[in-house]
Amino acid sequence: MTRLVVDDLALEMRESSRRKTLEITVDRDGELIIAAPTGTDEQRLRDFVLEKRTWIYQKLAEKAERRHRLPRKEYVNGEGFLYLGRSYRLRRVSPDDQVAPLKLVAGRFLLREDVLPDAREHFVRWYTARAGDWLTARVKEHARRMGVEPAGVTVQDLGYRWGSCGKGRRLYFHWKTILLPRHIAEYVVVHELVHLHEPHHTPIFWRRLERAMPDYEQRKGWLARHGIEVEGV
Repeated sequence: MTRLVVDDLALEMRESSRRKTLEITVDRDGELIIAAPTGTDEQRLRDFVLEKRTWIYQKLAEKAERRHRLPRKEYVNGEGFLYLGRSYRLRRVSPDDQVAPLKLVAGRFLLREDVLPDAREHFVRWYTARAGDWLTARVKEHARRMGVEPAGVTVQDLGYRWGSCGKGRRLYFHWKTILLPRHIAEYVVVHELVHLHEPHHTPIFWRRLERAMPDYEQRKGWLARHGIEVEGV
């Protein structure tokens, strides 16, 4: 069973022989996930969902509200911008001081004053370029270890998805993946590489992922809880 439906709630099933308890999490896009020990009785799962139903509704509402209230960047001096999990302060500079519209130098993002109207586009372009280099290197590293051969890496806006394994064995990643802490971004990479073996989130998929990254549940949990915090750029 990969999907559990209880009244108006649909949850994705994730079983693990290492897990001893039941846990429900709300993913970045509002998807419900129930993690359980392998072979857990379906009625026990249903009872657990019903017991936690009020909590689930509350978390779904909180996530929707947080997304709605997410502050927009103002591109003012001192404002923080994430890169691989660290926050770097912004400093606006004169067009006479640098050629590139945006640079990261000595722990500060330097943005030319004359490109302020298009500041977000320049940040997205900068993040996309860095994500392409970093993610491609991580994909090659983990692919060798995992014995898979992806066709390549594409970085683009994937909406509410962090990654996707497309036709032709090509891997796609959201450019915002480069804002995540390194070990969380690596989880996204390994997750998509496992899809080259198993296209769907079956129990076999999660077992393969666990073999490739034994602590994936902790990383996935962090992403579910904190992923929304990298939304604002």
